[in-house]
Amino acid sequence: MWTRRDFGLGLGALGLGGALPALAQKLRVMKVANTAAVNDPQQCFVTAGQHPRLNFYKPDGVDVEYVNMSSMTQALQSLRAGHADFGPAVPGILLPAMAKDPALDLVSVYKWLPRNANVIVVKPGSAIKSAADLAGKRIGVRSQGDSGIVVTKTMLAELGLKDDRCEYIAIGDGAPAGAAIDNDRVDAMVTFDTAAARIELVGTALRYVPITPKFAQVGSGWICVPRKLLKEERKALVALFRGIAKSTLFSHANLDAGIDLHWAVYPESRPKGRSEAEARKELAFILKDRRNSWMRRPDDPDQRIGASSLAEWKANIDMTAESTKNPKLADELGDPNRLFSNELIDEINAFDKQAVVEMAKGFRLQG
Repeated sequence: MWTRRDFGLGLGALGLGGALPALAQKLRVMKVANTAAVNDPQQCFVTAGQHPRLNFYKPDGVDVEYVNMSSMTQALQSLRAGHADFGPAVPGILLPAMAKDPALDLVSVYKWLPRNANVIVVKPGSAIKSAADLAGKRIGVRSQGDSGIVVTKTMLAELGLKDDRCEYIAIGDGAPAGAAIDNDRVDAMVTFDTAAARIELVGTALRYVPITPKFAQVGSGWICVPRKLLKEERKALVALFRGIAKSTLFSHANLDAGIDLHWAVYPESRPKGRSEAEARKELAFILKDRRNSWMRRPDDPDQRIGASSLAEWKANIDMTAESTKNPKLADELGDPNRLFSNELIDEINAFDKQAVVEMAKGFRLQG
């Protein structure tokens, strides 16, 4: 169990001790356009650091506020209108939107999901054995604004196939999605790893089909901000993403503690109708793959947390051009360097990462 003295030492090890006077300053609350309900503890890679025991944000003058969105498209609209400060950037949705609307001036500044967390799932006895078999099939997606549609188009385009005969059917999450798969309303579902795990938890047996090789090498989650905000509030953004980087490292090193901290910060997310032990077991299953997707691949030449590369954004453009059947997309977007920025990355990474990991290993919220 951590004592008050341990906590003070932890702050010092993380370089936070001298920043405590900042708590008296007015906080800049950064609003996130959130497409996964804040009640979902998979958000602990952001929320863990909001707990006073970690305090990864407030000493640097920032905090996070969730604004829930129904889709990626709504999140982009919210960012464009200034109703949110940062939000998810899924290239297959973001790039066509930016090409169509030059006023949507967003820049991806932090890669929060450096590994590909998309999956294809089918019933165990399905004839679908590879991504190529999705052509012409009924594809389950969470909603009609879901990224699963773009992901399917991207993979089929990589294989030189068309999706013009595919039918995309919104089947929701969890039990409704499981029922749609069990009752053969869809032939397959394309979704995120965490969503597929939730379907398995309700009793639906699934078989995972490999995603396509080229697509598998691309990260699946970036965070974008309005370019104007990047220019005007650079210091606040560095503080925000440094807090997220610390929270990610902490939750990866001690997932149980990350979940505890999320539940403590958002008590409405605590399990209802079942024991905490059962809920924790479920969450461990849901996050079994996602937890590692928070971290960069060991063979990634750039190990800085949050960093992007020009090569991957060119690949994103190429794949999106194929999936949207728009060979002019690259020309419409212009210089690909404007789509992302690493200018905050070195400052974001300017903390003792091993100290965070060691803090996590010895952390207990209670008892």
